[in-house]
Amino acid sequence: MKQSKRTVSSPIGDITVIRIENASGAWVELSSLGAGIIGVGVPDRKGKIDNVALAYADPLDYIADGPCLGKCPGRYANRIAGGRLEVGGRKYQLAVNCGPNHLHGGPEGFQNHIWRLKELDGGVEFSYQSAAGEENYPGNLSVQAIYRWNDDHELTLEFYAETDAETVVNLTNHAYWNLNGDGSGTALGHEMRMKASAWLPTDDSLVPTGEFEDVTDTPMDFREFKQLGRDIEKDFPALRYGKGYDNCWAIDGWRPGCMSKDAVVICARESGRMMTVDSDQPGVQIYTGNWLCGSPLNRFGRSYNDYDGVAVEMQGFPDAPNRPEFPSQTLRPGEEYRRIIRFTFGIMPEGLI
Repeated sequence: MKQSKRTVSSPIGDITVIRIENASGAWVELSSLGAGIIGVGVPDRKGKIDNVALAYADPLDYIADGPCLGKCPGRYANRIAGGRLEVGGRKYQLAVNCGPNHLHGGPEGFQNHIWRLKELDGGVEFSYQSAAGEENYPGNLSVQAIYRWNDDHELTLEFYAETDAETVVNLTNHAYWNLNGDGSGTALGHEMRMKASAWLPTDDSLVPTGEFEDVTDTPMDFREFKQLGRDIEKDFPALRYGKGYDNCWAIDGWRPGCMSKDAVVICARESGRMMTVDSDQPGVQIYTGNWLCGSPLNRFGRSYNDYDGVAVEMQGFPDAPNRPEFPSQTLRPGEEYRRIIRFTFGIMPEGLI
């Protein structure tokens, strides 16, 4: 396994970019800014290696970008209704930074800080110390995001967190994927399958109502392979609210601490590439890049257009701190938060779709 690194100066400190290349030449690039994925180069059916993770040309452009491209948001990924939070009997008001709601930990969040890094054999450990009161969350929180890349084209991300006071935690990665290559245009032709028989309906601000709805006979049904764009223009409330998919599904058969194999599988017929996502998270937020237009410039010298990539965010449910019917995202002193997400890249077997 080959590893190299470079450092880029920025207004908030030096950003370190780590590149890890496996025996076949497939590679990943990771950034200390937001513990981010800023490139994944894997072969297509003809063996041509190309980047399949949307990326900006300039590492500095990841600072405070709207799409949160490739980074790990926190302390609480996704939305908290009205920014209202109650922990240990005490109420907290978080920043409202997405319509009427709190999103991805607030205006700064974990994603806009430089994490400390430690190089591992075939991987990187990023760590961040979130002080009590940061973004008005309670508790000093210690966080690690550990990436590992191997010769089987598996990118594994493990999150760990500990706190000295009761708090809430929800960590994920916000990479956008285009399996035809990051400059190939729309990802709506990709076909996706999910192990999810129920989704979480929301209000018009994309906060869950607390219900679980059957996906049967709705545009939310991806239990069999279906193009991301097939139903995206249907007259359906969730699709109108978000201008496309920006919704959370409940993973079938989820149990705490157990990995769900093939939770999400995405294929691109043009390149033949396939991405399989395994995780022990209870939900997945699928976001079809509905507001990518106007993003910082990529390596092709242009902004991405809407729908040029799809984010697969394995996570706890949005607004779970205010929804006791959802799996708890509360973390207490003496407990360890541990979550795993594994992205595996390969070639579509014949007859898969």
